[in-house]
Order: sequence, then structure tokens, then C-alpha cells
Amino acid sequence: MMRKLSLLLAGALMGATAMGLVYGAPGSTANAAGSETYRQLAIFGDIFERVRGQYVTPPDEKSLIENAINGMLTSLDPHSSYLNAEAAKDMRVQTKGEFGGLGIEVTMENELVKVITPIDDTPAAKAGVLAGDFISKIDGEEVRGLTLNDAVEKMRGLINTPIKLTILREGADKPIEISIVRDVIKVKAVKFRVDNDVGYMKITSFTEKTFDDLQNAIEQIKKQVPDDKLKGYVLDLRLNPGGLLDQAVSVSDTFLDRGEIVSTRGRDPKDITRFDSRAGDDIDGKPLIVLVNGGSASASEIVAGALQDHRRATVVGTQSFGKGSVQTIIPLAENGALRLTTALYYTPSGKSIQGKGITPDIKVDQPLPADLQGRDVTRGESELKGHIKGAEESDTGSGSAAYVPPEPKDDLQLNYALELLRGQKTDPAFPPNPDKAVMNNQ
Repeated sequence: MMRKLSLLLAGALMGATAMGLVYGAPGSTANAAGSETYRQLAIFGDIFERVRGQYVTPPDEKSLIENAINGMLTSLDPHSSYLNAEAAKDMRVQTKGEFGGLGIEVTMENELVKVITPIDDTPAAKAGVLAGDFISKIDGEEVRGLTLNDAVEKMRGLINTPIKLTILREGADKPIEISIVRDVIKVKAVKFRVDNDVGYMKITSFTEKTFDDLQNAIEQIKKQVPDDKLKGYVLDLRLNPGGLLDQAVSVSDTFLDRGEIVSTRGRDPKDITRFDSRAGDDIDGKPLIVLVNGGSASASEIVAGALQDHRRATVVGTQSFGKGSVQTIIPLAENGALRLTTALYYTPSGKSIQGKGITPDIKVDQPLPADLQGRDVTRGESELKGHIKGAEESDTGSGSAAYVPPEPKDDLQLNYALELLRGQKTDPAFPPNPDKAVMNNQ
């Protein structure tokens, strides 16, 4: 089962991240603490003991420690955090892109779990779960009172283990009991389709499977449309909160033939790592348009920035989220982990998008439907409390509306891209000129 809070609005992007693949080792050496630091630690120990011994009700000591650690980390920036064993396991599941479950995308509505869609050829689809179903009970336990995350965890589990769902379905005169046996669910990181003479590819997240899924999408599109009929591709990165750094590099490399993709710079000015593309453009030089909005963050901004700086693609949409930091996952004892911001990343031109975002080559606003009018659907790094101030950040800030219509016919940004590719619209920014690529000379 895949976690999906909403089809329309980007979720809380506080956790959106580009994560390094090289994991730090437990007990990494740090600079020796000074005497003032030890004095403050002694004060912390004193307070902890007083709370532990004198608070009006006995506190959960483990929770006290975890909250203290998280308080320290969140004071640094919104993306550094402590992951206990359960949270660390969940993070590994999300980045791996497969788990034991049922195979449904869900949201929460009226305190019940609503099925957005069952994933094809999964236990849920085979058992007859339908889009629009409401799950009222999981193994006899009421869903009301549970968070979406709690419900998701209950539906996940070991493969070949049974689960019973009680479903409320429109038109049914009574609740429906469905028994399902969990299986391995492989979440597609890339959804694709052919729109007559254009290949459309939407990357939902950057997991371990993203590059492979993208390669499959391109291969299938080429099989469905003859080369002389294929006008080009749309790469949709809207509402994509990010993910693994190496996958962002591989996705960018798919469309680039040469040059730098991204660089990361750490605390030490000499600590610069550059990621370069290899020869070979997998879409054979066909025109490419990238869609972004306020829900495009981190790894998706790496891709958009690389393709924009190289003038390989035209970026269409609205200002992206503006998260330009990289988190390293450092394993800790008892299977917990530390997610720590260790570097900022820079586009090939040497610009930081931290607190600024990717500015589209062609701005196309997406109107909000009547039921969202007046609601704040803007998402951006610059509005997060305690965010790292970016070198390019201005009073304008980053981000924009994070909304995509569920129906393609209502999607102005997508339709603008399709019309550009088909020559029904013209713009000086399309097609881009690779000879005018903006590279960093440092």
C-alpha cells in the first residue's frame, strides 16, 4: 500500500529531502566539546532528573529523550531530525519502493480511509477493492480515531499474512467484508502514458526504483509511437517532494549527453562533490518540457535545474519549493537513525536554489477550483521556520501553489506543454538552445 495524503495538494514538505546514498557510521568523530558545553549538558541532566522524579504524572522517559533530541535537531533546520527505530524503518521502506501490503493508494476523508485507487495486479485489486470505497474497520478495529499513518501501518505487514477490511461502498445496502492476503507491493515511481504523439512521464518520488522505472517508461513510449511521429516528451515533476540524490543524478543523466549535473558543498569550503553526466541521451535529442510547481522539491529541483541550465529542456509552470539542502542518513544504535543536513547543492550554473527555487522559463499559473478558492495552497522552503537562508534567497521567497487538477483536460500547465511540443503555441524559450547553456566556471 502506498501512502498518499492527497491527489490535489502537496503534503507537508517539511520532510522533503535529497538524501545521500553514503551512510555515515555510528560514533563518527566530532570536535571536542568545550567546558561551557559540558556545563550546559549538566544542566540538561539536572532538568531531566527533576522532570523524571517530580512531574505530576510519571513521564515516558524514552519519549522525553527523543523529544529532547528532536528539539535540538529541529532548531538547526526543518529537515534535520532523529528517527527512532520505527521511523527509520518507514524511511527505508519508502526509499526502497517495495513492501508487504495490499496495493491501494489512500487518503483520509470524514475520519475514514478512502481508497483513491487500487494498484493493478495487487491483492487489493484482485480481491475487488474499488476506487471510492471507504474502509471503516481493519481486522475488526474501527478506523475512526486512527491517523492515516496508523491505518497505513495496520494494513502493511508480512507477506502471505491475512487481513480483513470492512468496506462501505456507495450503492451497497450494508458493509462489505473483504479478506486479503498481503503480498510484495512494488510502487511505481514513474507513471507514463502516450498522448497521441507525445510521451508523458510523471515522477512521483525518487526511490531506489525511479531510474529503472523511467527507463521502462521511455522504452514503452518508443514502442508505442514511431520515431518520426513522436513530437517529444513531458517530464512532470509537480507535487514531487524529492528523495534519493543518486536517483536525481541518474534521471538527469538520462536526458543529458555531457557536463555537470549538480554539485554539493559541505561545511568545509574544500568539501565539494561534483556529479557529471555520461555520454548518451536516452530520448535521442527529442524536445523535452519539464513541469514544476510549489510541490516540486529537492531532488526534483536538481533535475529541473540541471536540464534548465544545460538548455536541454524548457521548464514550464510556477516557482518550485526551494529546498536546496542534502541530508545524510547516519545509522544509530538500536536501528534508529540521524537525518542530518550536511551540504547544500548547486545547479550546473553554480546557483543555489535554497530558499529561492527553480524559476520556470515559461510561467503558467494553474487556477484553483471553486472548493479551494481562498485556501492557502502555496508551498515553499522560505516560509518554513528556521530554514537555512539561501545565497540567492530574496524577499520574494520560494514556492508557489501546489495544485494539479485530477483531470488532464483541466490541467493548463500540461496542455500548454503539449501545445508547445505540437507547434500550436510558440515561445522564445522553446525549444531551448544548448549552445547557450549556463555552466559554472569555478
